[in-house]
Amino acid sequence: MKVSVDKHFQCLECLKLFKNRRGLTKHMRVHSTERPYQCLECFKGFKEKLFLTEHMRSHTGEKPYVCPVCLKAFSRKSTLKHHTRVHTDDKPHQCTECPKKFSFRFTLIEHMRIHTGEKPYQCPECLKKFQQRAHLKEHKRIHTGEKPHQCSQCLKQFSWKSSLWHHMRAHAGTKPHQCPQCQREFASKSHLTDHMRTHTGERPYRCSICLKDFTRRYSLTLHMQIHTGEKPFQCPDCLKEFSKKPYLTDHMKTHTEVKPYQCSTCLKEFRRKSHIINHMRTHSGTKRYHCSECQEDFPKKAYLTEHMNVHAEHKQMIACSM
Repeated sequence: MKVSVDKHFQCLECLKLFKNRRGLTKHMRVHSTERPYQCLECFKGFKEKLFLTEHMRSHTGEKPYVCPVCLKAFSRKSTLKHHTRVHTDDKPHQCTECPKKFSFRFTLIEHMRIHTGEKPYQCPECLKKFQQRAHLKEHKRIHTGEKPHQCSQCLKQFSWKSSLWHHMRAHAGTKPHQCPQCQREFASKSHLTDHMRTHTGERPYRCSICLKDFTRRYSLTLHMQIHTGEKPFQCPDCLKEFSKKPYLTDHMKTHTEVKPYQCSTCLKEFRRKSHIINHMRTHSGTKRYHCSECQEDFPKKAYLTEHMNVHAEHKQMIACSM
């Protein structure tokens, strides 16, 4: 594998030249699976001692490279070098298709896939393809159920960092995205986008089976469960299955004595919000359910249904007497 060329050592795999045998030996590991430097903490192997040294900092937490501008610390010198471009606005890598520039070469490579349509990263579970490795990594959490991002206030866990950021705004009360039509504010841009469709009437998500249209992708996903019969949410106590998480949440209250909804007038307690809403109508006198036969009004749908049976029986009696 190693031959001398003009007092240089040449790799016969890629023809690269080296000044000494040690450099060539080190380089040859690129073409082999040899990893002689092993971490004693997690037993991960590395081809070069420098890589092992940098890796060990992930166990020790050491960050010896500090940005002189913002004092942010890094475990690797190369990471600090890349970071400093944030302050200098140095973007030496330009896209040949559009005027966009990038600070890092790998960011340009990922961007170029927008123009080429290349998706080199494929999910082994569902075969869905992605343009970026990071996107595939996040997508896999759908299959594994992994939720590595935890809220420091309520300990709720999330699969994606962006979901945690949006959730944290609920604690802070921050709603930076405002609707230009009705001035309603939202914690995330995606929620504003969904809301805007209530003004435009746009429904971009269509069911391929019954052709019903929806304003949100999530609404379409829930709708599809009607056709598939899928009920992914299971009660851990009685194993009853539900198509939607709110249905399971409501059902779980039947296994406990918790009644979180209390009437402010008579102090009666209810397990479900819908039940207290119906109950409050008995105090307010609101009768929103209207009989089309005799014009009588009722505060609850169940009362109207029971009342309609009276008309049905009456019509049956008339039919029998004729």
